[in-house]
Amino acid sequence: MFTGLSTFPLTPMNESGIDEKAFIQLLKRLTSARVDSIGVLGSTGSYVYLNREERLRVTQLAIEYAEGIPVMIGISSLRTRDVLQLAEDAQKAGANGVLLAPVSYQQLTEDEVFSLYETVTKSLTVPLCVYDNPSTTHFRFSDDLHGKIARLQQVRSIKIPGVPKDLVSAKERVEQLRAHIPSDVTIGVSGDAYAAVGLNAGCECWYSVLGGLYPEICLKITRSAITGRSAEAESQSAHLDPLWKMFQSYGSLRVVAAMAEMQGLTINPSLPLPLQGLNEIARRELANILTMLELDS
Repeated sequence: MFTGLSTFPLTPMNESGIDEKAFIQLLKRLTSARVDSIGVLGSTGSYVYLNREERLRVTQLAIEYAEGIPVMIGISSLRTRDVLQLAEDAQKAGANGVLLAPVSYQQLTEDEVFSLYETVTKSLTVPLCVYDNPSTTHFRFSDDLHGKIARLQQVRSIKIPGVPKDLVSAKERVEQLRAHIPSDVTIGVSGDAYAAVGLNAGCECWYSVLGGLYPEICLKITRSAITGRSAEAESQSAHLDPLWKMFQSYGSLRVVAAMAEMQGLTINPSLPLPLQGLNEIARRELANILTMLELDS
């Protein structure tokens, strides 16, 4: 489940609670497209804004409506105690895998991060994906630490940040990390703008924000790259450059939430306070982009 296209849908919500109907509708788009896996309660799933009961409900819905597609559940939390509880919830619900980032308020050391993964993996019977997301966690993995964690029981993939934009540098980065980790641990790229070059550079998986809303488009890019049609994958990604620039300017979560609202897939607002959606100027810009890319229907 840690190869191909792994799609991360929104968790639509407002201050009244999770919009389960909208969430199920988003899941059905993914199952209809037959994506390779579904990741819920990652950053796009707003896990940090949900309590344990809400996260369990999202987990249960995802597994119920996955139609046989593997489901990976985010279990990140501030305290190791809470991560262990979330891991237990995910496994009991039937998750196929879990995703863990070293989230913290205080700056973590390498020893503390290793201890987190060592403790959690001892409790797991399902595989784990390491979530390397320094823009959120403010922790930067060294390749040596990645290698040490990748040798722990149950670790099967590393979700890395965007790779360099040029293919030569991207290949160097992927090969550099690959030299530190076991061959049965996959490397997956995140940061949608970098997906095509990451896959072309040797990453085995794309952990995708856009794929959680428009899976068919992202599947085309993924399939092009993994079947050796690298130029085609780059061209397909370049076509989406206006969206990637919106992601960079406003954050992918806000942009994808606005797209879902504009498509009538979720209500407005669909993000938890204090997060706010795009302002009217940005929404008009996004609407023009969706029309240009023929994604407005």
